[in-house]
Amino acid sequence: MSGGCDGSPRWLTQAAASQAPDYREAPLGWLYVDRGSLTERLTALAGGRFAVEVITQGWQPLRPDECQALDVPPSSPGWVREVWLRGDGEAWVFARSVAARKALEAADFDLAALGDRPLGHWLFQAPAFVRGPLEACRYPLAWLPDGAASTACWARRSVFSRGPLAILVSEVFLPAFWPHAEHEQALIRQDGSGDTTGPL
Repeated sequence: MSGGCDGSPRWLTQAAASQAPDYREAPLGWLYVDRGSLTERLTALAGGRFAVEVITQGWQPLRPDECQALDVPPSSPGWVREVWLRGDGEAWVFARSVAARKALEAADFDLAALGDRPLGHWLFQAPAFVRGPLEACRYPLAWLPDGAASTACWARRSVFSRGPLAILVSEVFLPAFWPHAEHEQALIRQDGSGDTTGPL
């Protein structure tokens, strides 16, 4: 769990969220249930009409909550990659992936080479990456690209580690996504299959 006076949100594990009143209506199935690659799940939900659009990428100082998650000094330089994950032409998810410069150089890993390929899918296919616990928060509106939403959105993040390399992947679920998620949940309830243990 993290959060502080610098304006960073409080990222909570599922255990901590279960004790937080403001998480009672949270979409736990999407925030905390690890069903593998979000890319694959979104692709299925969109009927194959899925695309990644790179918004920006480059070197910049990492945010305080990111430095804490990656266990690096404050304001450490890192590679930041921000993308839209689009389903059926709509921006469903805003994803921000970051890694400290020293870790990337030590691992000889080039995030820029991904282009418009989905990072999450690659991480699940690549050998030896280990995923850390999922954490969730209400992602600050100020951290989203202009026009992405009109209020804070539910988000989740986790760290993927391999040797000296750690990549923090944050995924923010945008308003246009939820009608499709609700439709999927309704279909699951109708046929009695799948995970129906929690909201969405």
